[in-house]
Amino acid sequence: MINYIIIALVAGIVGAIVFYLIRAKKRGQTCIGCPYAKQCGGKCGGAYHHTANDDPQ
Repeated sequence: MINYIIIALVAGIVGAIVFYLIRAKKRGQTCIGCPYAKQCGGKCGGAYHHTANDDPQ
């Protein structure tokens, strides 16, 4: 019985992750998990790093 509970728990977690990824892609996020995904324009290989010193002066 405990095996079924563990399997259901893992399936629920994986399902929630997949649901989150699908919703994020529909919103247009190119870098899932990056808090600046909409600002960097999809260059998530390190081309844009948002820091506090990015303010143009």
